[in-house]
Amino acid sequence: MAGPLDALFGLFSVDVGIDLGTANTLVYVRGKGIVINEPSVVAIDKRTKKPLAIGVDAKEMVGRTPASIVAVRPLRDGVISEFEITEAMLRYFIKKVHDQTLIPTPFYAPRVVVGIPSGVTEVEKRAVYDAARNARAREAMIIEEPVAAAIGVGLPITEPLGSMVIDIGGGTTEVAVFSLGGIVVSRSIRVAGDEMDEAIINYARQKYNLLIGQRMAERAKITIGSAYPLPEEQTIALRGRNLITGLPESVEVSSVEIREALNDSVSVIVDAIRDTLDETPPELIADLMEGGIALAGGGGLLQGLAERLSEETRMRVYIADDPLTCVARGAGLVLESYDKFAKVLTSLQRGSTNHRI
Repeated sequence: MAGPLDALFGLFSVDVGIDLGTANTLVYVRGKGIVINEPSVVAIDKRTKKPLAIGVDAKEMVGRTPASIVAVRPLRDGVISEFEITEAMLRYFIKKVHDQTLIPTPFYAPRVVVGIPSGVTEVEKRAVYDAARNARAREAMIIEEPVAAAIGVGLPITEPLGSMVIDIGGGTTEVAVFSLGGIVVSRSIRVAGDEMDEAIINYARQKYNLLIGQRMAERAKITIGSAYPLPEEQTIALRGRNLITGLPESVEVSSVEIREALNDSVSVIVDAIRDTLDETPPELIADLMEGGIALAGGGGLLQGLAERLSEETRMRVYIADDPLTCVARGAGLVLESYDKFAKVLTSLQRGSTNHRI
């Protein structure tokens, strides 16, 4: 039962939904929507071990720091790899929310719903919970990312009807089928946006003896990357260092080559989707054939991916509205309609059919 102190905090705090992603962290504030969308990067001073910059400012330092400063991503494959740095990052984002909403400092203790991959261990769940509480959250709740994504997309996951979401983030791809407020079957694989960037880096090294950075690879993926032949193929200049001469070099590559580089990663995602569908009960398959499959997450924006997946699954695959923010919006909607989703949240935390590949 809530006491007088809880009521006081409720008056002077905001409720926050957080998509704690490998690549980006998004924060949803109840009643306001998405207020923060920044890279999950922290710049650390090696000598003092203290953060120098977080988010956008820190990402600008990646690959450009002196020896005394290191820019790190405290999450790997959607889970915490650097606990104290993640805690500092969460504290920074929560404080930034309250600075924007002008809540008095002594009262900035929000309720927080944090999205995590569906296949994580209890230890990894506990790490996220502890990080949120240590970052001054009044109450911390954990929601599995495919559940949050499905709520953010607007899928009827609480109804006796089959629905399916594919959430491709930076570190993980989550595939899940829902019915009656629970996950019927799911897959969580560690192949997503980061793996695609690495594939482009490896392709440039092997074919052109060109060493490019992660940001250059990401730019190529976003600009001309595709999973299906484009109506008009495009080109981009990859800039880096020639591994033989050691000198700067620029190489023109086509979208056909980038698609070839990305093919293995896309194929792994396709296999995970097929395995999920293979375990899905036939009645729910019939529902999915009628309603289609929702594609969420930043990786869902890869050109031609929806077409490729539609061809592979023989079902309609559609890109959700604003796929980048689906998990954060879903986490926030749990707070907006807590009575509706509290039961779903609790039941999914206690148990579901998950597989880590």
